[in-house]
Amino acid sequence: MQLAFYILSAITIIASILPFISHQHWFFRIWEFARIQIVALQFLTLLFGLIFLADKSTFFWITVLLHIGLIANHVIILLPYTTLYRRNPAKNTKMPYDLVSIISVNVYQFNKDYGKLIDLVKETKPDILLTMESNQAWEDALTAIEDQYPNSKKVPLENTYGIHLYTKLKVEDIKVNYFVADDLPSIAATLFTNKGQKFTFFGVHPPPPSPTEEETAKERDGELLTIGKKVRGMSEPVVVAGDFNNVAWARSSILFRKTSELIDPRIGRGFVSTYHAKYRLLRFPIDLFFHSTNIFIKDFKTLRNIGSDHLPLFCSFFINPHNKLQEKEIETLEKEDLPMIEEIIEEGVKEQSQRPAVVSG
Repeated sequence: MQLAFYILSAITIIASILPFISHQHWFFRIWEFARIQIVALQFLTLLFGLIFLADKSTFFWITVLLHIGLIANHVIILLPYTTLYRRNPAKNTKMPYDLVSIISVNVYQFNKDYGKLIDLVKETKPDILLTMESNQAWEDALTAIEDQYPNSKKVPLENTYGIHLYTKLKVEDIKVNYFVADDLPSIAATLFTNKGQKFTFFGVHPPPPSPTEEETAKERDGELLTIGKKVRGMSEPVVVAGDFNNVAWARSSILFRKTSELIDPRIGRGFVSTYHAKYRLLRFPIDLFFHSTNIFIKDFKTLRNIGSDHLPLFCSFFINPHNKLQEKEIETLEKEDLPMIEEIIEEGVKEQSQRPAVVSG
């Protein structure tokens, strides 16, 4: 039992400490994703040691203190993303305008259960559908919904970074951007609600830092912060959604939130975890959603499994440009952060993708 305690302690302590290191290599960044699972395992390890270990040496108590300190750090980081933190002010705001609904989903390129997503779309009838990892086969299958979604932008790629946007809403402009690499598209659309309120929607899917994808987080962080800078200067309401390949509490996600001056609706609502769809205990939120202060969230949740490794993320909201209630939710960058933001963007642009370059627009 003593050996098991110290092995588990070593694993959870190291996994808790590595995210403190600001290096962008995947080995340091990947532990941010499993923070929920790490703190749970760390708490159980601590409890196991306190109850079952008879030999409580000085080294044991040093280990216990390390556990307590790191568990406290996990709780401080994760608490805002629980319902214990506070309630979003939108829940106490009357809805004077029409609702807009969005489904954002990584379909998993090799998933052939096209009908599951098509049925879900027909049932929920979102105003906007954003799909990621959608290749030509997915594009062909989604012709089944095109009579209901007359406006679209399609970027079918076979490198798992295809992206498609379908909408019922009136469109002023839709374009594809390649901010950091010519095989990593994102979509920007200027849309109007049914009552004529203009807003901008960004759909994003940067690559994750991992042993099988990108060696570092440079491309991901560079892309997100580039979009964050563009959003910051916009006067109209803005929504940014997609598979960020990043958890909401990660340092770079928080930098994005501060750079863009957008709000994360998970704060005060819960984790709303989307990945991995098949393993509930190994699930964490990497499909993210951010919005400007004049957008108020009505509903924010995951939907049923469509055969992908991601659950679809559903959000409905309304726009109230006159309500200033959420302005106090904005977090801004410090002046000393600005050079760091520029450096991260430059590193993202310089980083060479390991995937074949494919341009589609």
